[in-house]
Amino acid sequence: MRVQIPREIAFRTLRRRDAGEGFVERLLEAELAGADLTGSNRALAVELTYGAVRWQATLDWLIDRRTSRPPSRPVRLLLWLGLYQLFWLDRVPAHAAVHETVALTRQSGYGRQAGFVNALLRAYAREHGPTRQLLADLQQTSPAVGWSHPAWLVARWTNRWGSASIARLLAWNNTPARTFARVNTLRAEPERLLERWRAEGVAVTGGSWDWVPERLVFELTAHPALETLGSFQDGWFYVQDPSTLLAVELLEPQPGDRVLDACAAPGGKATYLAQRVHPTGTLRAEDVSAERLALLRGNAERLGVCGLELVLADCDRAAGDAPAGFHRVLVDVPCSNTGVLRRRVDARWRLQPAELERLAVVQGELLERAAARVVPGGALVYSTCSLEPEENGAVVARFLAGHPEYRLETERELCPFVEAVDGAYAARLRRAVQA
Repeated sequence: MRVQIPREIAFRTLRRRDAGEGFVERLLEAELAGADLTGSNRALAVELTYGAVRWQATLDWLIDRRTSRPPSRPVRLLLWLGLYQLFWLDRVPAHAAVHETVALTRQSGYGRQAGFVNALLRAYAREHGPTRQLLADLQQTSPAVGWSHPAWLVARWTNRWGSASIARLLAWNNTPARTFARVNTLRAEPERLLERWRAEGVAVTGGSWDWVPERLVFELTAHPALETLGSFQDGWFYVQDPSTLLAVELLEPQPGDRVLDACAAPGGKATYLAQRVHPTGTLRAEDVSAERLALLRGNAERLGVCGLELVLADCDRAAGDAPAGFHRVLVDVPCSNTGVLRRRVDARWRLQPAELERLAVVQGELLERAAARVVPGGALVYSTCSLEPEENGAVVARFLAGHPEYRLETERELCPFVEAVDGAYAARLRRAVQA
């Protein structure tokens, strides 16, 4: 197998992203599905693609300070890959990073620019140490460029938390996400799963989070492709960051409860809710996307979830017309994803300031609809994977101002630079018991 193939895949994915064909995560998944790559080469393709997107602002800064005339867009993408290997991938020797990028330039039909690519990369290879220092200084003097984030987002975060905390958050966002797995107790107990993982060559470490039951979530530090594992195929675990369990824990579902997950796909929270209400409870899981609901159905079948009603939600239905009578309702709303930027590597570049206001309106509407479906005395949890107050506490506060029958019982925000998990927000509201 040619070493070049992971770089080809990364370049094709970046080109397709540039053409507006979709989010980089899905595009890369499609490219990898058609390639016969070993684990190390597959990991390199993922690292190159995601790394280039995460660090694109810094990579552009490196390119632009060496050129008087901007290169064409495809050549710029090739330079992203070469420079990323030079300054962010220590395991790739400098001569290999240069050689492979120049070869890929010729192979991709841009041979006339091969000399330019070679010269720029060789110049940076010669000045590797001083350039690394420049990049470190840039993170202090111009954090948005040095940490490769939109300037408006860095400014608002700095105003909220200060420079020191922001540096930790920006560094977190640029670090490849760790893999966590929740034990599916519908299929196996923790000890049985741990034993099976050992037999499958999965390296595991435990973790402790005050909102997560003990021995429920483990970090997978080394493993074969997850979909090839018998323990995965048999539904013994679900890949899920610890932060996503916060909303379910605040909801406190109990066996026998009738529970609604109003924005359920792809199913991480829904399948955990089903695990919590088993064996006597029922769960209705709704989503507006038929495609995503099909993904949830597949996850539920693999995990052996019973008593689950899957429903394609009707966005045009009036709030009071939807089925009600639920003891507990979770509404995990679409959001800006600013708490999970290291997982959704495209999100930082798609998000615009005005989007926060638009999202807050949609989120408020979804909360209104969900609240109408809770029985008196029942609980409602509103949650996001956002760090932005406009999407979190402000939405809840506006709702409470217009709904005296509800009161806020508790709320919590998880911040990556504090809890070392993805960012999340959840608030539990209680509906008054009517006389």
